[in-house]
Amino acid sequence: MQFRQQALAKLQSPEELDLPVRFARPQGWLVLSVTVVVMAAASVWAVTGSVASTVGAPAILTHGEGSYILQSPVAGQVTAVVAEQGERLPANAPVLKVRTAEGDTVVRTVAAGRVTALAATIGQIIQTGANVAAVEKVARATDPLYATVYVPAENAASIPSNAAVDLTVSSVPTQEYGVLRGHVKTVDRSAQSAQQIGAFLGDSQLGEQFTKDGRPVAVLVRLDKSSGTKSGYQWSSADGPPFSLTSMTTANASIRLADQRPVDWLLP
Repeated sequence: MQFRQQALAKLQSPEELDLPVRFARPQGWLVLSVTVVVMAAASVWAVTGSVASTVGAPAILTHGEGSYILQSPVAGQVTAVVAEQGERLPANAPVLKVRTAEGDTVVRTVAAGRVTALAATIGQIIQTGANVAAVEKVARATDPLYATVYVPAENAASIPSNAAVDLTVSSVPTQEYGVLRGHVKTVDRSAQSAQQIGAFLGDSQLGEQFTKDGRPVAVLVRLDKSSGTKSGYQWSSADGPPFSLTSMTTANASIRLADQRPVDWLLP
């Protein structure tokens, strides 16, 4: 009964029309103002700002023309190995001798380069087309090194020309000497098979390694030179490692892609 009497008293009382109505508290206005400012700043950043992204891929230090696998043109027994591993030879230089039914045959280099591997030994019986050596196509000791990066095919089109590249070299402690600097020189137009990569590097196992996740695109990276380091190349640290770099050293590359505006992600 008490609640019913209060309700009747409320109905009999006049409306409080002369009292001000409070639509929002000051704290609410503050929150609304901050929200509007943040949304406006985000909209401006989405249109005028940029976001950097990178793509990572395996790499190997090489000379620009790569390597080739020297094969024996005849079948027979190896009687002499003339060349030594690491030796730099001119074109048409003797590498080994093979005794056949018709006489001795000399297996010679196809192009000038440095012998990186010898697969034949004295007394070994080899067949026609057998791999006997790997030769890196470098004529002079001063020829510069490059990095060949094997990028997934779906990322190759987004790599801009002269893009910055950071290389984590397997033989260099990163925490102590940092990463090797470089810039993209060329990007191949087609994906490469394991056979193509193996032929270029002179190592079929590397061809299989770089294609285990699919056929990649080769990106040639020009290493930034520096006269102030022992290696002759620029590093993220001041001095870099206290030794020279050698070809056929593996690395991991991080290539900077073209900057994108955040608003582009919302556009079809």
